[in-house]
Amino acid sequence: MANDNIRAASGILSQMQSEIGKVLLGKEDVVRKVLISFAAGGHVLLEDIPGVGKTTLALALAKATDLKFSRLQFTPDVVPSDITGFTVYRKETGDFVYREGAAMTNILLADEINRTSSKTQSALLEVMQENAMTVDGERHEVPQPFFVIATENPASAVGVQHLPEAELDRFMMRLSIGYPDAGSEIRMMKERGASDPMSAVRRVATARVLIAIRQIAAGVYADDKILKYIRDLSQATRDSEMVTLGVSPRGSLALLACARAAALFDGRDYTVPEDIADVFIDCAAHRIRVAPGAVVKGMTPENVLEGILKNVKPEVM
Repeated sequence: MANDNIRAASGILSQMQSEIGKVLLGKEDVVRKVLISFAAGGHVLLEDIPGVGKTTLALALAKATDLKFSRLQFTPDVVPSDITGFTVYRKETGDFVYREGAAMTNILLADEINRTSSKTQSALLEVMQENAMTVDGERHEVPQPFFVIATENPASAVGVQHLPEAELDRFMMRLSIGYPDAGSEIRMMKERGASDPMSAVRRVATARVLIAIRQIAAGVYADDKILKYIRDLSQATRDSEMVTLGVSPRGSLALLACARAAALFDGRDYTVPEDIADVFIDCAAHRIRVAPGAVVKGMTPENVLEGILKNVKPEVM
């Protein structure tokens, strides 16, 4: 029965990848990583320029799952209540009524979060961490499953601010869609001229099924040697002379959760070192801070982590 559940969950995740791939062409690996994060119960940060398909990805995910979708454009005038909702006084009855905010949904696309105020970002952070919002002393839980796809512009863009480390640490993965390859871009232009590819996206899962997939992913077996490998990688970021802020214990837990989800995606009920290597950079790059001297030498978080991944070896399974 357990193996049947693993196969069924893996099949649904693969179907979701195929359906999203109908509108986000040539980005199979990015879609896979988003679904891994979803299955692991985390949230995704997309750092990209405008127009490469971030909204399309989120919309296709919502349509393939028939989940409720909301999008909030983060501008300097967005306030916390836009996310959490607010209460209003009803004169007719003499009581207060809660009006839902954008986060009262299953999939929230938080667009350009580094263009809004720190206070508004903190409101989003609370929802991501607690799966609930407190408004005027009352707690309001978000629907399940709940998944945030947040986007940020590159630090070099005009009018943006750096996200604090505490907020970055709440995102399970940071990904980049990037420009499409030549063939995918030409195909996109041909298909969009004739019809809307989004209409071809089919529903392949429900909220109930997706909650079950998250539970199955959390139960994928991880040997003690896998746990030690994760700890060794995290510790290497803390010990590196090129890093001033290493991966936190929360980062280690995120890496484990993603490795389990990656194994599930591949149809296994156990993790292997390759699952760790597959998601390590995506889980860790936004959690470390490269030392100024290393930055001067042209080192990026990805460069540093590639070196650590190369030097830290797992024990033989």
